[in-house]
Amino acid sequence: MESRSWHRFYTEGIPLDVIDEGLTLPELLDRTAARWPDRTATLFEGGRLTYRELKDGADRLATALVDLGIRPGDRVAIQLPNLPQTVIAYYGVLRAGAVAVMTNPMYVAREIEHQFNDAGVKVAIVLDAFWVKTVRGVRPELKTLQHVILTRLVDWLPFPKNYLFPIVGKKTGLVVDVDPADRTLWLKDLLARHPANPPTIDWDPEMLANLQYTGGTTGVSKGAMLTHRNLAVNVAQTAAWFTGMVPGGEVGLAALPFFHVFGLTVCMNLSVAYGASQVLVPNPRDIPKLVSLIAKYRPTLFPAVPAMFNAINQFPGIEKLDISSIKGCFSGSAPLPVEVLERFERLTGGKITEGFGMTESSPVTHANPLYGVRKTGSIGVPLPSTDAKVVDLEEGTREVPVGEDGELLLRGPQVMKGYWQSDDETAITIRDGWLYTGDIAKVDEDGYFYIVGRKKDMIIAGGYNIYPREIDEILYENPKILEAAAVGVPDPRRGETVKAFVVLRPGETATADEIIEYCKGRLAPYTVPRSVEFRTDLPKSTIGKVLRRVLRDEELAKAKG
Repeated sequence: MESRSWHRFYTEGIPLDVIDEGLTLPELLDRTAARWPDRTATLFEGGRLTYRELKDGADRLATALVDLGIRPGDRVAIQLPNLPQTVIAYYGVLRAGAVAVMTNPMYVAREIEHQFNDAGVKVAIVLDAFWVKTVRGVRPELKTLQHVILTRLVDWLPFPKNYLFPIVGKKTGLVVDVDPADRTLWLKDLLARHPANPPTIDWDPEMLANLQYTGGTTGVSKGAMLTHRNLAVNVAQTAAWFTGMVPGGEVGLAALPFFHVFGLTVCMNLSVAYGASQVLVPNPRDIPKLVSLIAKYRPTLFPAVPAMFNAINQFPGIEKLDISSIKGCFSGSAPLPVEVLERFERLTGGKITEGFGMTESSPVTHANPLYGVRKTGSIGVPLPSTDAKVVDLEEGTREVPVGEDGELLLRGPQVMKGYWQSDDETAITIRDGWLYTGDIAKVDEDGYFYIVGRKKDMIIAGGYNIYPREIDEILYENPKILEAAAVGVPDPRRGETVKAFVVLRPGETATADEIIEYCKGRLAPYTVPRSVEFRTDLPKSTIGKVLRRVLRDEELAKAKG
C-alpha cells in the first residue's frame, strides 16, 4: 500500500503489507498438522490434544455433517465455551464447507431464536447444559434447525477427572440429564463412528467462513459476513505485529471466548495457523484459576481485555507468583488504563499492545507498536495492509484535519463482505470500499489514532458488546415503566457497566432491585442493569428522542467530581 505517516513507527521487521497466501482456514490447519503433528494444540484440565488429533477430529466431524445433509454454504451454530471440542467443532464445520455461526452461551431464548432463524441454522452444536437450560425450550421456534449435536464438559477430560467431574458437576449444574426423547446427537459418538473422510471442496478464500453477529450501525443484531480470506489475513496481520513470535514454539492463554471474534482470531485461529499451544479457559472470570494456569503452563502470549489484566494485577499475593513467562499481550475491546498496563508489565516483564478492532473487520485494525512508541490513550496505528482516516461527522465525505474529531473509516482485506441479508445496512456501513465504523476518533500528526466516543451507543462492559436498545425494549415491556433508557457508566472493574434510567407510570411504585430482577431471565446476564435511577422525565431532543448521551455525560461528570 501507499506510504502513510504511521509506517515510520512500525517495529523493525513489520512489513507494510502482509502476504495474502490465498488459503482457507482448514488449509491452515492442514499445514500446521503436517508440520507439527505431535505439537500440543490444546491444553485443558491436564488433557492434551495434538494437531494431528485436532485435524482428525475436524475431518471426522466434517464427514458426519455431510452425512447429516450439510452442504457448502449451510450455516451451523456453535454454542460452546472454550473447550477442546469447540476447536474441533469450528474447524469441522469449516472443513465441511459450511459457515460457522458462533453463538454466545449466555444468550437467552429470544436471542437464540433471532440469531438461529436469521442465519437459517440447520445444525447446532451445543453444550448439554445450555441445551437443557435454554435451547431446548425454544427449539419449536427454530424454523430451519434440523439436528442438534450435544457435547459434555466431561467428554475431553483426562482420567481420573472424567470420572470425578460428574460427581461435582451435578452440584453446580454443569452436569445435566438429557431426555432421550429430545432427538439429539452426541459429538463424541459421531466422531467415533465416522471416518476422517471429509468432502472434497473446491476451496475459495472468498467463501464465507463465519456469520458473526453484531449490532451493526443501528443496534439491530445482524450477521457480519466474514470470509476465509478476511479471517486468515487478519491472523497474518496480527502475527506480523508480534515480531518475536516463534512458529511452533508459543503457548497462548485462550481466556477470550471463542464465540467473540476477538478470541476467535487472536486466540484460536492465530494459534492454529502458527502451531501454538492453547491453554483453554472456559470461565475467564475465575481469576484464581486463570492465575494458576499461568503459573502451571507458562504461556507466552496473552490476548485479553483490560478487566482481565486488572483482575490479575489485584489478585492477592500475585507479587509472589512467577508469571514472567508472558512476553506479549494484546489488549482490546475497551480502553486500557495506563496504571493497569504499567503494573501488569512490571509483574510479567512482558509488553502489552493496546489496539482496536470490530466484528466487521475480523476484528483487528489498529495497535500500538509492541516494542516502539506507545502513546497513552491511543489505539495505535493501522496494521499492515490497513488504511484508515477520519472524516466529517455530517456527511462522512471530507477528511478532517489532524486533531479534529470525526468518524473513523477503515479499509483493508480484513473488512467483511457485508451484513447477512441486509443490503441497506451494508450500504450504510461500507461505502466506496471504506468501512464506516460509527466511532468518533481523531488522529495526531504521527498517524496515531484515538477513539473519542461512539456514534453508536454501544456499551462495552468487561469486553462484551452491549446494545442499549435491546435493554430498553425489555424495560418498556414492564407494565410499570413509562420511559426508559440504558447507558454505559464508568466501572473500575468492567470498564463500563449498565445503568437504567426509568420513568414510572403515574401511580406506580417500584424499587431498583425489582427492576433488575425483572431484567434477569429476559436478558443475558452481562447485559442486565447493575443500577437503576428513577426520574420524573428523561432528557429529549426537539423531536422527542431520548438523549442518551446527556445521561451518559451526567454520569461521567459525577465520576470525575
